[in-house]
Amino acid sequence: MIKVTSSCKKNGPFPRKETISANKNNVGTQQHGLVEGLNGMTEYVITEFAGAPGGRVRRTYRYGSGGVRVLNAKHIVSRLYRFDTAADIITENDPARPDKVLRRLVFDRQGALEETFSFGQPPRTYRYEGGGSEILMREGGDYGAVSKTFTFEGKGISETAFGCNGEIERVFVFEPDNETVTERTGGWYGDIRRSLVFEGITTPVFLEPEAFLQFLMFTERSAAEDEEDARREILGETGGSSRGFKPPAPRSRYAFTGKRPDQSPVSSRDSHDTSIDIFPDGDNDHPGEKEKKPPVRRSSDISFAERSGRKQ
Repeated sequence: MIKVTSSCKKNGPFPRKETISANKNNVGTQQHGLVEGLNGMTEYVITEFAGAPGGRVRRTYRYGSGGVRVLNAKHIVSRLYRFDTAADIITENDPARPDKVLRRLVFDRQGALEETFSFGQPPRTYRYEGGGSEILMREGGDYGAVSKTFTFEGKGISETAFGCNGEIERVFVFEPDNETVTERTGGWYGDIRRSLVFEGITTPVFLEPEAFLQFLMFTERSAAEDEEDARREILGETGGSSRGFKPPAPRSRYAFTGKRPDQSPVSSRDSHDTSIDIFPDGDNDHPGEKEKKPPVRRSSDISFAERSGRKQ
């Protein structure tokens, strides 16, 4: 799919006739990384691990000249990307309805435009700066506010969010073995969030700005996917079943832990029930309190002398 040459900025990130298998400089010699894809096309395998390589497999990417298929941990296609080399466009399609386009990334000489076909999602632009050493991401179009900056450095690419005083949010470290990309949070020596191991294709392919935008698009993770992954990790540690799983209800540190009036020490409610306790007689007087209160009289029954404290 990607043709990385010295004239990449002129021709764009897409090959016109050649496929990625014809680019001998960027394709490894590991034949075990090649798999038979759709329509008999050769696909390369990218494996995503949670944390360092060799850990739990999160996703598998099947990368070919026609697009990318993203398989989840159950080997079910969760995302589908297609390459339109004639129009310099990458589209994300609905796996259940492949003809339905969810969003697309349109490339030009200055960068790329990301369009999402859903209500309330403004377009997003990626523009090359500093001769291709940086990519500025703007929300809302060419004149929108800069939200992120991607900086190409010697050993990888750093991502900085606008408004964070220049602090790095995450980095993509291209390891010296040319087979692994490590994503770290917080900086070059931060915690490892995930690792992507390439088979049959080397990582320097994605060090060009155009190619990195493709890599950024098909490897992104949504908040829902991170939550689902955390759920699976909890189930894996406890050995539980995903059926009927409910996360433990959070308890405020300011919650009352003492014994409530007219409440039994042992509650019969489910431990996951977060509803509010209702006490029907909570506002009524407790036994013995009525005798302590003075009798209530109407104001018309109280004489002037009694009001002023005088004795008749």
